[in-house]
Formats: sequence, structure tokens, C-alpha cells
Amino acid sequence: MVAVPADTLDMTIDGRDVRVTSPDKVFFSGRGETKRDLIEHYLRCAEPVIRTMGGRPVLMQRFPDGAGGPSFFQKRVPKSAPGWLRTTTVTTVNGTPSRAMVVADLAHVAWAVNLGCLGFHPWPYLAAEPDHTDELRLDLDPQPGTDFTDAVTAAGELRTLLDEVGVTGWPKTTGRRGLHVYVRLEPRWDSYDVRRAAVAIARELERRRPDLVTAAWWKEERGARVFVDYNQNAPHKTVFGAWSVRARVGAQVSTPLHWDELGDADPDQLTMARLPDRLASVGDPWAGINDTPQSLEPFLEMYERDRADGLMDAPWPPVYPKQPDEPPRVAPSRARSAE
Repeated sequence: MVAVPADTLDMTIDGRDVRVTSPDKVFFSGRGETKRDLIEHYLRCAEPVIRTMGGRPVLMQRFPDGAGGPSFFQKRVPKSAPGWLRTTTVTTVNGTPSRAMVVADLAHVAWAVNLGCLGFHPWPYLAAEPDHTDELRLDLDPQPGTDFTDAVTAAGELRTLLDEVGVTGWPKTTGRRGLHVYVRLEPRWDSYDVRRAAVAIARELERRRPDLVTAAWWKEERGARVFVDYNQNAPHKTVFGAWSVRARVGAQVSTPLHWDELGDADPDQLTMARLPDRLASVGDPWAGINDTPQSLEPFLEMYERDRADGLMDAPWPPVYPKQPDEPPRVAPSRARSAE
């Protein structure tokens, strides 16, 4: 027989047996919250978690010593994974395949937390339909000199744009200084189409509010504005998931919000400790996110108009192969100095 460590908790979750080692290990020093507390957080948020991550492959961000300690990303599930763990094959930018976990139920989440996974980074497609990206993820990233308040103002501009074309967006905090706005899509487009839509949105917001918003890929050109990171929609990219807990000592949560809550929101106060009361009083602001998938067509039309007006494709991250009609991958200051 294999000896079972004394400091072990056996849990039955969604009909599966999950063994949790060192359940009282402190993961978040701010309030002394433990591995067990983190599992309980995800169990309390079970329905919202499955609504947003269910059926999706996830990139696990592991912190074996808890928030504040060293970390690493793990795409491949270890060979010691239980036989019931659902997986799917994902690929890197260069085509390398990996066997990634699919969030089939909360037992999968608890199993990953036992490995020290604090937050989950889901792929923007369902494992059952890998060829169709069904999430447009708009990342509003405050640059130096700006803060969460500026991200909220930028989100208001984004909401106006979405309303004009009849598309519904769903905002959430990132667990840090920024905001994410998701659009649930009809399963008709691939990740290249979704990135094109994100490029068009970023450029349109910059045209409308050049004092507030930037679509500039190069940091030296962004200034004190909110960057709309369109490349978060590039193929194979993942984004920190809703209801996931950041590796911060206060256990801040990437929290879905109603649009009318943004003005009063404080992302630092949206913590694992405060989420139970919030869920009891507010419920899940994203409860309807899957009810009416949206069309990407208005934004693809915007992208094609920009191209017809002479705009090239926007720059890609350096790890990606050179793309057709992409501008040179060199910072403008370096390009000028080379002349």
C-alpha cells in the first residue's frame, strides 16, 4: 500500500475523489488564507466558474509556495494526473502540441489548485470546437500615468461603440489595475478573425478618444493612456479567467461586474474573502453571457474599411511568424536611428 501523508484532505467533488495535500498551507499571507480556502472559493463560485470556463482548455499558473513565491506556467498536465482528468491537445505558436486540462467540472479545478494553481487562463474556445473562437477579449490596460479610473472611462467609450453596433459586452476586473470586456461570439470565426476585430475596435477607440485610449503596440508611443491590447486575441493566447484569484497577498479576484457598477468599483477590494457576500447580494453579473452569442461582422467590416483606407495590419508579438501586410517589427525610435 502507498502511504498517505497525514496532512491530507480527501474530498468528493462532482462525484470524483480529489486528494488535497497540505490543505492548511497558507497561499495568501494577507489574511492567512489556505489551499483549502482557495478550493472552497471555487466551489462557492461553481456555477459562475463553469459558465465561463467550463469545457475550455486552461493554462495553469502554478505557485507551489503560494502568492508571492516563485511561479511557472504549465500547459501540459503531468503524467501522474488521474485517469478521469479530461484533456485536449493544444498547440503553441510554433505548432508544438501539448495535452492541456479541460475544465470539465469543479473536481478538475480542485485537482489543479492542489498543484498550487491559483489562477486559470482559459483558451477562447471550447475543447469540442477548437476551430471556432467564441470569445472576443478586450483588454483595457492602464499605462504608467493612468489608473483603474482611466480604464473605467475607456470602458465607457467601448460600451458606447458596442451599443452602436448592437453588440453586448461583459466587463470584469483583471484582479489588478485593468479591465477586461468579453463578447460571447457565435461559433463562426477563427482566432485570426477575432484578432482583426480587436484591432479595429482598438483603432476606433483611439480615433474617438486619442487623449485617453491608444492602440499603439510600441510602449514608447503609448503615453499616459489606456492601451487596448488587441494581441490578447492572437492565436494560442490565453487571458486570466473570470472568478480566478490573483497571486496577490490579498487574494484579489478577477470579478465580473455590471456595467453600472464600474464607476464605484475598487479592484483591490474585490477579494476572495468578500466574494461570498457579493454573490449573495448581487449574484453573477455574467449570468446571461451564454444566452445570446453575438456577431463579429460589424467589427470585421470596420477592419476592412481601415484596410481600404490604407492601414496595414497591426504589429504582432515577436514570438509569432511574420504575418502578411504586417508593419516592420522594430520600435519607431530604433527605425529612425537606423536611417
